[in-house]
Amino acid sequence: MTALFIRFLPAIALLAITPAAFGQANVQAEVREVSRFSGKVLPRFESLRYSAVHGRQGPHLDHEILWRYERAGLPMLIVRETHGWRRVRDPDGDEVWMQARMLSNDRTVVTTMDVELRRKPEAGARAKAKLKANVIAELQTCENGWCKVEIDRKSGWVPEASLWGVELATGNL
Repeated sequence: MTALFIRFLPAIALLAITPAAFGQANVQAEVREVSRFSGKVLPRFESLRYSAVHGRQGPHLDHEILWRYERAGLPMLIVRETHGWRRVRDPDGDEVWMQARMLSNDRTVVTTMDVELRRKPEAGARAKAKLKANVIAELQTCENGWCKVEIDRKSGWVPEASLWGVELATGNL
């Protein structure tokens, strides 16, 4: 019996170590869930449908208006949902509730700094335009740290790190 135990000791040790290794990997992974209200994944980005949208303290018209957003297309991170309402985080990190109908599925981003719109996804590529911080652009695709965006019918590439509205790292929601 002892010889059999010694023979299987490495396998037993491996099984004991494996759950801890997998547990560590799971802690670092971002948790995503599907909302029972919209059937869409949370968290996710959407954008403001109108140029005047109220952000409220709670999910009802009786709640106090905390913010009035005046930029159609501004990306918002949806972090929670109830029937007809969305809890959103804006580019400044503030969270408010807004009516779901005030949001659009259009994917947009906002520049976080002055950046050049480049012809190719390379740091040395020729610039097509200079973008100031806080410019809203339509997001087309991202690859290898670069995102292709479109602004006023001009498309080009900008570093992903210069955009808000791409990365879903949400921290502690």
